[in-house]
Amino acid sequence: MVRTASTMLPLGSLLPSFDLPLVRERLKKKALPPNSIDRINNNMLEQKPVLIMILCAHCPFVKHVEKELAKLDFEFSNCIQLLAIASNCTETHPEDGAEFLAQQKEENGWTFPYLLDSDQKFAKSLMAACTPDFFLFSAEHQLIYRGQMDGSRPGNGITPSGLDLRAAIEATLNSKLVSKDQKPSIGCNIKWRKGSEPSWFG
Repeated sequence: MVRTASTMLPLGSLLPSFDLPLVRERLKKKALPPNSIDRINNNMLEQKPVLIMILCAHCPFVKHVEKELAKLDFEFSNCIQLLAIASNCTETHPEDGAEFLAQQKEENGWTFPYLLDSDQKFAKSLMAACTPDFFLFSAEHQLIYRGQMDGSRPGNGITPSGLDLRAAIEATLNSKLVSKDQKPSIGCNIKWRKGSEPSWFG
């Protein structure tokens, strides 16, 4: 584990294009219905705010906020689009493979889609650096918040509250400006494929 901070992608950046497969729920071995969605791309998004969450199954920083993510899902899933993205290299970290992501989603009761960024291109287009890393885009899909969920970290004695992220979501839903005083998220570094690490890694 390398303790890593967000790179803080410039505010106003547009949501990058993506086309990523869904993590499927466990124990459902039947063939998918003909009209079922097995991928999501940015052309399928509605004109409402989008929260991109770079997550994984094994990271202690992610585990620390899992229950708070479930609360955010419950509170805001009707108002914004939440998307979890898994970008870790599963060759070096098989514990972040699709089966474990599905288990994580099920155990936490998350209703938002969990997408596999296997080639890591989407994470790179966001300049994502750590798990968890959060990116809130406006209804026009411009970046208005990036950074920490709140000031809690494993072992620092602060209970997860989602304070910073929740304030940004509520501001945009109430047509108010999101504060530009934003603090970087801290977490485990994204596990990049050997030889394809981005310039901001290390």
